[in-house]
Amino acid sequence: MRRLGIVASVMAAAAVALEAQQGTVFRSATQTVPVYVTVTDEGGHLVTDLAREDFEVDDNGRRQPITQFSSAIQPISIVMMLDMSGSMTGNLPTLRQAAVQMFTRLLPEDQARIGSFGDRITLSERFTNDQNELIRALWTELTPGGGTPLWSAINIAMTALGHLEGRRVVLVLTDGKDTSEFWASGGRSSTLPEVIRRAQVEEYLLYAIGMASRGATGAHVGRGSLDEPDPGLRDLAAETGGGYFELHEADALGPIFARVADELHRQYLLGFIAPDADGKLHQITVTVKRGGAIPRARRSYLAPHRVEG
Repeated sequence: MRRLGIVASVMAAAAVALEAQQGTVFRSATQTVPVYVTVTDEGGHLVTDLAREDFEVDDNGRRQPITQFSSAIQPISIVMMLDMSGSMTGNLPTLRQAAVQMFTRLLPEDQARIGSFGDRITLSERFTNDQNELIRALWTELTPGGGTPLWSAINIAMTALGHLEGRRVVLVLTDGKDTSEFWASGGRSSTLPEVIRRAQVEEYLLYAIGMASRGATGAHVGRGSLDEPDPGLRDLAAETGGGYFELHEADALGPIFARVADELHRQYLLGFIAPDADGKLHQITVTVKRGGAIPRARRSYLAPHRVEG
């Protein structure tokens, strides 16, 4: 555990920072709003051959000119947060083997950190592209046990990404609902509304994998149990333009990690100039003109604040 930073003590500072960030506005009155878009067909396959003219973007219901467009591979910075609560014990071998699928698909410009949450919230020492370092942390430095401080773990992952530019992604895997009210964190626990608000304002992509539990004996825990994945994960992923995948057979986990990596490397980048400098949260709607193409993008952004004088 030497190389893991135990960040429960950071919770109070993170909460203070979050409160300040929620009131933060852009530094100028002119702002290009970046929108990363995943497009699939009706069968769920990625659509990767679209052009600028295939997209339309509305801001609060008003059509906006697309001033930036790219279909090139964009580098990603990602924090993978893994549920290490007691109910995950029987899933750990499958989880570790499957997570390697994500690391082996990192491109040279990508960088990642890995963390866990249970009795403690931990995060690896640094962002890296070194697959061996990430895999070693996955196999040697994650210890199961405890509850599920889900929203606090996501909040800490966002804090770790906060100083980076470009696409900032949190990928969280869990088999249960948030139990922060029972978590002796030593600081204030985060809530789902706080995490959604922070993701909106600071522009994070949230991907989530919810899976059915296997207890320490390996017995399958099905839907309808207390360990059903938290329904808030679906809302959080949808609001940020990420993705949500729910599994009932752990053997399918490896391909899901691979799918997330493929999605992130095949997103479109659209940009438009924010039409209003009112400092308010604006709704974004992305549509694709091609029949059968289904876009997934973040639903809101914080408009810049008008500069006085």
